[in-house]
This record gives sequence, structure tokens and C-alpha cells, in this order.
Amino acid sequence: MMDALYGTTHMHITSWVVALILFFVTYAMQKGSKGRKITHMILRLFYILVILTGLFLFLGNHGINDMMYGVKLVLGIVTIGLMEMTLVKSNKGQKATAFLVATIVVFILTFLVGSYLPLGPLNFLA
Repeated sequence: MMDALYGTTHMHITSWVVALILFFVTYAMQKGSKGRKITHMILRLFYILVILTGLFLFLGNHGINDMMYGVKLVLGIVTIGLMEMTLVKSNKGQKATAFLVATIVVFILTFLVGSYLPLGPLNFLA
């Protein structure tokens, strides 16, 4: 079990990259189409993967920098919530531009905070 707590950085980065791609693909698809519904459901599975791997990383590493890992956790959950609200509003035919902009801004903040952490994507790849 301890391996799952420490070895999930690759899986976490891969899952949020795939989730981000699926988000934009789903957003660009025709509203109300069957393909959009299927893609949205696959995206929701990746939300779960992102949350679980992020939680494992948090539990395994929060002692390094408690506050920043906590901020990253909250920002990550807010990003996923905004992604979901953007797609749901868009699918209902309502204006989702503000949610889309908020999603992008919060994602960038989440990425920057995550990059600051020792296991962040920029530190991890270097």
C-alpha cells in the first residue's frame, strides 16, 4: 500500500493531462450528441483517477510542505468542479464562457502551485 502512496506521480500527471484533453474535446463536441455524453462519462472516470492519485500523493508527501500540498489539493478539486460545471452548463445550452475562463485560470494556478512542490511536473521531469 505504501508504494501506492509514493509511486503515483506518473499516474497523476498522466491522468490530469488526459482529463484536460478529454475536457476540451468534450467541450468542442456538438451539444447533446451521443458522442459527447460518452466522452463526458469517460472524463468523469478520469476525474476519479485524478482525485485518487492526487489524494495518494497528498497523504504520502504532505509532510514536506503541509500548506502548499493542502492548497494544491483544494485547487485541484475546484478545477475539477469548474470543468464539470462548464460542461453541464454548455450541454444545457447556457453560456459557459465565464466558467471556461475560470476553469483555465484555476487550472493554471493549480499547475503553478504543483510545479512549486518537490514532486511537481517541472521538478519531476528535470
